[in-house]
Amino acid sequence: MINIAIDGPSGAGKSTIGKMLAAKLGITYLDTGAMYRAVALYALRKGVAPTDEAAVVPLLDEIDISFSDGEDRKIFLNGEDVSSAIREHAISKAASDISKIPQVRLFLVKMQREIAAASDVVLDGRDITSYVLPDAEFKFFLTASVEERARRRFEELKQKGADIDYDTVLADIKDRDYNDSHRAFAPLTRTEDSVLIDSSDMTAEQVAEVIVGYVRERAKKDNQA
Repeated sequence: MINIAIDGPSGAGKSTIGKMLAAKLGITYLDTGAMYRAVALYALRKGVAPTDEAAVVPLLDEIDISFSDGEDRKIFLNGEDVSSAIREHAISKAASDISKIPQVRLFLVKMQREIAAASDVVLDGRDITSYVLPDAEFKFFLTASVEERARRRFEELKQKGADIDYDTVLADIKDRDYNDSHRAFAPLTRTEDSVLIDSSDMTAEQVAEVIVGYVRERAKKDNQA
């Protein structure tokens, strides 16, 4: 069983890299961040603030999250394709806020572990190496400078037609970095056994090749043993 765990801050390129790795290695990609975004989207649609733990927790029993098969994997919230809706800028902060609620994390982590136990998978997020899959065979911490991460996110949003400026995106990235690394339950952190990759001056393809190299080298050693 191959489990590749990737952690890192917002805008580091985890989802892009995760999808590339899955395609190159012929395994499943599980976008854990999309799962938190889906829960946040559901809460907002219900008129519930993502920070209101008492109101959010009862909603979990109403939520069903699933993914489509194939290269262009879509995420479904109670049967509705929300792949685009969860990428709206407002959902990023809401997802960060809702992820601080322990019951939300336990709800989604259980789902993530079940998927990882049943198939070869690439998972990315903020607590995959430290909490979700601490025994994963391959663990990476992907980062980049805050300015570069903000630039990437700004360009992504601009291409989607969002009316937003770079300084706002930069402030949001810094705010999310703080929230993710200071939450009480399963905060963003680099574990000692995670390989650090700074992608500030690297293309997504270059990062993916570095990780594939680690995976293939390990497989080669295992075959020789």
